[in-house]
Amino acid sequence: MTDALTKNAPPVPGNGLDARLVVDRGDFRLDVTLRAAPGDVVAVLGPNGAGKTTALRALAGLTDLTDGHLRLDGVPLERVPPESRPVGVVFQDYLLFPHLSALDNVAFGPRCQGMPKAAARARAAEWLARMGLAEHAGARPRRLSGGQAQRVALARALATRPRLLLLDEPLAALDARTRLDVRAQLRRHLDDFEAVAVLVTHDPLDAMVLADRLVVVEDGRVVQEGAPAEIARHPRTDYIAHLVGLNLYRGRAEGHTVRLDAGPSLTTADDLSGPVFVTFPPDAVTLHRDRPAGSSARNVWRCEVAGLESRGDRVRVALSGEPALAADVGTVAAAELGLHTGAMVWAAVKAAQTHAYPA
Repeated sequence: MTDALTKNAPPVPGNGLDARLVVDRGDFRLDVTLRAAPGDVVAVLGPNGAGKTTALRALAGLTDLTDGHLRLDGVPLERVPPESRPVGVVFQDYLLFPHLSALDNVAFGPRCQGMPKAAARARAAEWLARMGLAEHAGARPRRLSGGQAQRVALARALATRPRLLLLDEPLAALDARTRLDVRAQLRRHLDDFEAVAVLVTHDPLDAMVLADRLVVVEDGRVVQEGAPAEIARHPRTDYIAHLVGLNLYRGRAEGHTVRLDAGPSLTTADDLSGPVFVTFPPDAVTLHRDRPAGSSARNVWRCEVAGLESRGDRVRVALSGEPALAADVGTVAAAELGLHTGAMVWAAVKAAQTHAYPA
């Protein structure tokens, strides 16, 4: 991959990916712009039905564009059939040929490009070695673990030397332990990939670890894009805030006071004026049976417990009221407070633990 300064610069005209993907399907319309320089890894995030898979299929040529354009390294691809595009795809379920060995699965792409059988198999053997799978070259897919099958699928996609690599939920089929290992391996391979990679996922951790830039899509539109750290710190929709684990509110600031659009005023550490977003993490919220007396917290609200979710030694508490919010407390504290659905509690947040930024 290129260095951090290059990552934050706009793509050089004529190099990399330049696409405006417009697809009409009944009442749904996808209208998403994607640009990336060679070496970039872009993650497209969004809830189910947002249009992520439609965007990936349009890039691969499996879904026709209604409007817009698609250029790769300056070459228009709108009328190029899928099999002729310099695009490699790793599908969620890998789609390996069950009757072929791992070696012949990887050699399939180069063979389709006209490479002689011996040369294609030699290239496939090289890619399997890079993936740490040389000893599994003769194994058929049913004899491979989920992580091994994922790496064979990645090798098959890369063996064609694509200028655009598409990864469709590449880790979704793996168990938690395997996912951790394969995610780290995939990151290393993407570090060495010199063209554009587009990752479609609903998993924020996959996106944060693997991508240089995030593009968040909701209802067929881009709602936010930028570096992972920037989006994690400054979410602009409820979906993104939920992904990164923050309480998010919108309001109007006058100094350190923000009048929320839906709810009471909130005191923040930031001195701003005009429309703003305010965030704070669930673990910044403290819960009390009685209104805290003498507390240094500037924000105190009466709330009702709407739901409880165990998370190891912590409990995520959904609270209804003005404002609605989420809190994280220890299991011992939850027991001492007698938390249950319908219980009334006081929630407090210190101004120093809030973060406000322009809307």
